[in-house]
Amino acid sequence: MEYTNIPSPCFVLDEVAFRRNLTLIQSVKERAGVEIILAFKAFAMWSAFPIVREYIPYSTASSLAEARLAYEEMGSPAHTYGPAYTDKEFPQIMACSSHITFNSLTQFSHFYPQTVGKNISCGLRINPEFSDVETDLYNPCAPGSRLGVVADLLGDQLPDGVEGLHFHTLCESDSHDLERTLQVVEAKFGKYFSQIKWLNMGGGHLMTREGYDVDHLIGLLQNFKAKYPHIQLILEPGSAFAWRTGVLVSTVVDIVENRGIKTAMLDVSFSCHMPDCLEMPYKPAIIGATDAMEGKPTYRMGGNSCLSGDFYGDWSFEQELKIGDRVVFEDMIHYTMVKTTMFNGVSHPSIGIWTKDNEFRLVKEFGYEDYKNRMS
Repeated sequence: MEYTNIPSPCFVLDEVAFRRNLTLIQSVKERAGVEIILAFKAFAMWSAFPIVREYIPYSTASSLAEARLAYEEMGSPAHTYGPAYTDKEFPQIMACSSHITFNSLTQFSHFYPQTVGKNISCGLRINPEFSDVETDLYNPCAPGSRLGVVADLLGDQLPDGVEGLHFHTLCESDSHDLERTLQVVEAKFGKYFSQIKWLNMGGGHLMTREGYDVDHLIGLLQNFKAKYPHIQLILEPGSAFAWRTGVLVSTVVDIVENRGIKTAMLDVSFSCHMPDCLEMPYKPAIIGATDAMEGKPTYRMGGNSCLSGDFYGDWSFEQELKIGDRVVFEDMIHYTMVKTTMFNGVSHPSIGIWTKDNEFRLVKEFGYEDYKNRMS
């Protein structure tokens, strides 16, 4: 990939790496005999949906906008789960969905009557009150969580009309985390399994990560299916689809120094364009750089918004950075474009694809009108 010929800033999807992930996901789907669908919450680059459809036909939505994107751009109705539906939006959500999962018994009882006769399969999100996720911001099973119905609120029988159960407890997790979760789910909710047609195991299955035990995942799913052959199993990973499939290209526009700390000021923002770096937090890799090393030119990376905390660091380079140098952040396709903002009216990164033919294709540029149209 020739970064000097790519506009800056720009998110760039690597089609070859993307297809590699899709091939693995399709293989797991077929070998395990389950449904694996794309979660838009992590990746919603709809210009790449024609590629996705070659491998995976369905997707999951968390809002009306995502449900419409599934229906209009993926070309198939969505598996929709939203924490809280509204009377205004629900009719449109039904028109775009094949499955609708409700977050509470109250929401189910209020909206389910509208779905009768519309060929929509309804379910409940359950909360097993167990998760291996260590970062509270991403833990849906923390005490007092607003997400899902705990076992104590259900009787011996599911409400009429509930055809499926949905749990989501993982975040970039492995198959052994899923195994532990399944044990808890079965212990707490197994008595309902005879009453359902499908079980959605949510997202967080990072099966495309190096070292992930794919065979263990497949065996785990096959064993569950052998025990409950009438239940269709659904997985809805997001990060796994776009894991390590592209970069965010940026440029050094200034270098400032304060008490011995040099900061490379970039034309991108951690707060606006890479928010998980600050929220998780995690330190992304930069091509050609390492963690801070004694004796090497070392810089903190600074974002271009006026937020004081819009920086991250430190990285060491082989040579001193200069204004105009490219800084390329790795693995910036999942949970980046979907979470970007235009705070401060900062220049929004373009979006492009480095094709399998080894060419760059610009998909989208953003300008003043995109910012203005979000305001009133």
